[in-house]
Amino acid sequence: MGRVTADPVMRTVTTWYLEQTAPGDLRAAEGPDPSAGVRIMRAQVPSAEFSRFLYASVGADVEWTDRLPWPRAQWQEWLERPGAETWVAYEKGTPAGFIELDGASQDTSARATRPGQTVEISYFGLLPAFRGRRIGAHLLEFGAARAWDMAERWPDREPTNRVWVHTCSKDGPHALGNYQRRGFRIFAKEVTREPAPAVEQGPAPAAPLVPRPDRREPSQGSRPADM
Repeated sequence: MGRVTADPVMRTVTTWYLEQTAPGDLRAAEGPDPSAGVRIMRAQVPSAEFSRFLYASVGADVEWTDRLPWPRAQWQEWLERPGAETWVAYEKGTPAGFIELDGASQDTSARATRPGQTVEISYFGLLPAFRGRRIGAHLLEFGAARAWDMAERWPDREPTNRVWVHTCSKDGPHALGNYQRRGFRIFAKEVTREPAPAVEQGPAPAAPLVPRPDRREPSQGSRPADM
């Protein structure tokens, strides 16, 4: 007799698409207390390992899973594209969150409201321990400003004329409002149905980017393979 499988529990997911169409759309945020020692720096050396750490750590409890299967080469190729930037917020030297800007891809979908040099905020968020302390609002304002002035860092690039982002109801109760408070306006909305997770989301496994076979100690006269 075959096993009876229960139908998956379905849920409604709302996705909002937001944009700014001029630098003046960006609204300032109240930053964190200066004593917190928060600094934002660009990760100028593309690192698949570091970017995967940020992605998995920030997205563990909001169901960021699309990139978890990426091998190292795919991460590295994505990060090395002209116009791809990762800006990281640190609190007293500890990574607190990041914002990833994609100026290498163009929004060619039917949702695009205008042609030209666009920048997408492809990922943005904080590690759980750093939420609720105005770091996120500060990082979003800073990152959106860097999207607008991206041409200053990439000489062959035309000036940005649109910055856009999408967020959904899985991203937490404050995500949409944070974007709107920084001056992003909704230009499209989608409502879909999808299976709910079978188990509660938790930290992503710390799996290596590239599976490696079991290693043995090298014999005399040999040397380990380059890492």
